[in-house]
Amino acid sequence: MSTGKRLLRSNDRWLAGVCGGIADYFDWDPAVVRIFYLLLSLFSAGFPGILIYLVLWLIMPKY
Repeated sequence: MSTGKRLLRSNDRWLAGVCGGIADYFDWDPAVVRIFYLLLSLFSAGFPGILIYLVLWLIMPKY
């Protein structure tokens, strides 16, 4: 039951294309994903979102 989609970093990017890639994979608006990620990172204790972003940047293949 493969959909043929792959989670890749996007060309539509501000930093590394992680949020854009997630938005492309789920067919969401990249701006909404970026705002959600920013709010989640700001209101989480210790900013674990930054670490998660860096890990995703390293493991997600380029477009």
